[in-house]
Amino acid sequence: MGYLLRRCVPATIVLAALVLMTTAAAAQTGGSEGLSPTLANIKRTHVVRLGYRESSPPFSFLDQANRPIGYSLELCQAIVDEIGAEVDDADLRIEYVKVTSDDRIPAVTQNKIDLECGSTTANAERGKLVAFSPLMFVAGTKLMVPKASPISGPKDLQGKTVVVTKGTTNEQAIHALDKKFALGMSIVTADDHEQSYQKLVDGKADAFATDDILLYGLIARHKAQNSFRVTGDYLSYDPYGIMFRKGEPQMAAVVERAFRKLGSNRDLIPLYNKWFVSRLPTGEKLNVEISPQLEEAFKVLNDSDASSN
Repeated sequence: MGYLLRRCVPATIVLAALVLMTTAAAAQTGGSEGLSPTLANIKRTHVVRLGYRESSPPFSFLDQANRPIGYSLELCQAIVDEIGAEVDDADLRIEYVKVTSDDRIPAVTQNKIDLECGSTTANAERGKLVAFSPLMFVAGTKLMVPKASPISGPKDLQGKTVVVTKGTTNEQAIHALDKKFALGMSIVTADDHEQSYQKLVDGKADAFATDDILLYGLIARHKAQNSFRVTGDYLSYDPYGIMFRKGEPQMAAVVERAFRKLGSNRDLIPLYNKWFVSRLPTGEKLNVEISPQLEEAFKVLNDSDASSN
């Protein structure tokens, strides 16, 4: 199955996301005496707690041995390396903590995890609660429907049942769509993308709405290309970032530095291709070529690191 996110994502959306992330981080990068609370705790315990998702391929999911893997987790591992350099501990241990769409933000704010390594949209509302890394992906809300379904766009959802994963921006987008067009939809929720997918499989929903890349990932993982399809225009645009606690200058600087190093070493595009173009460790292959917007965002990281040297 081939899929290509081309210039359908407005450049202004991506630029706004970059401004949101870099401005928030810049606001935190002032001088600080000693280590920030997160880094101090990591130095004391020798442990970095990574929040992972069970069913958000290829960002964060479980392999055949039920071990957390994915693109976001590899990015977080690069941040862990940078944390180790910052706290002068080359032997930090990673502790994986399962999170869901609904509890991932509280997990960060309540100090249950240090980094959230999933498929989380960075927006202004969430930016009031948490901080975000530089841009790592751009997605958007679309619909998954059975192959034989007549649904091809929002207005075909009149009176239909749509499942969304609880606590996602997709849930907000579907409620806004329902209100805008007075569709009279029945909107049901599930705790995880896998459970949302299962409701569609079981005929308990007419469509499943979430980020397009996650829909393609689920179809590939379940080898369901002959049963389901992704349809419709984008109902929202969703720039992804790694979450961490807000208001910690050193932590923000460490996260940015890790991304800049990946950019300057030109590791970001090979890392992207490993998870979105090549065959995954679990056997499926997404063939999701990098979008021009994301490629440009990675180039900006490379250029910014070069200019700072």
